[in-house]
Parts: sequence; C-alpha cells; structure tokens
Amino acid sequence: MTSWTVQPEPVDSPTAVAVIRTYLADIIARYYGRPATPEEIDQAISDDPTDDLAAFFVGRRDGVVRGCVGFRMVGAETAELKRMFVDPEARGTGGGAALLAAAERAAVSFGAASVRLDTRADLVEARALYARHGYREVSPFNDDRYADHWFEKRL
Repeated sequence: MTSWTVQPEPVDSPTAVAVIRTYLADIIARYYGRPATPEEIDQAISDDPTDDLAAFFVGRRDGVVRGCVGFRMVGAETAELKRMFVDPEARGTGGGAALLAAAERAAVSFGAASVRLDTRADLVEARALYARHGYREVSPFNDDRYADHWFEKRL
C-alpha cells in the first residue's frame, strides 16, 4: 500500500526549488507539445515568482517527492492557490486531494474564507480535481495570459 504525506517546506529550499522546476517543466511541455528548456523554466519562474507565497507544501508518496502546492494571500480573507502539482506517474493516487486539504487548512489559519485559482484548458486533470473538491468556476479575476478557467471555493 502506498501513502502520501504533505508537509510545509520553505519555498526556497532545494527540495521546493526542484519540485517547482519539475512542475514547470511538465506544464511548459504540455503547452508547447515538446520538452521544456531550462531557459523556459527560468523565464517562468521570473515571470511568476514564488517568493510571496504565505505557505508552501511538498507531497511525498512513499517518501519520494511527487507534488507540491502553495498559496499567497491576495486579500484579508482570500488565498490564491499556486504551483499545484502532482507528478504524472503519481496522479490518481490521492496526492492532489492531500495537497489541497493541506493548503486549505493552512489558508484558514491565515484568515482565509475562500481560496481561488486559475488554470489552463489543457490541464483537464486539475480542473476535474478542483470540481471534485468543491471548487466552482467563477468570472476571471486576473488577466494571466495562460489562464482559461478560474475557480473559487468557500472555506
């Protein structure tokens, strides 16, 4: 039997940096239909840095880093989910649910009454995960060029 653990991690730690780069490599490759280059990953980090995250979590499956999630506070009672990722080899094993639950609990501890996020149309697994966990589509709240869908959940 396999199991997930989710623990806070400093967003600038080597573990966090590595899993964020893996996440970005995955979504960049999916977007362009080819492997991401290190330069593209660096540019994505520069375009959307994570140094303002209120909390960041790393998910491990059987002790191996397989996912991550973080959030920033964008208002006194609103958290915005960022860097939600489950390694493709570990999808469908409960990691997404475990990561979401950890981020939501932490967001409440920061005073959040709702969590919002944006995602792309091609990230169908992510959209299904959010819908299963009570997120509903809302009107766009940003003009991110890669965002196609916006979600929110009341906590």
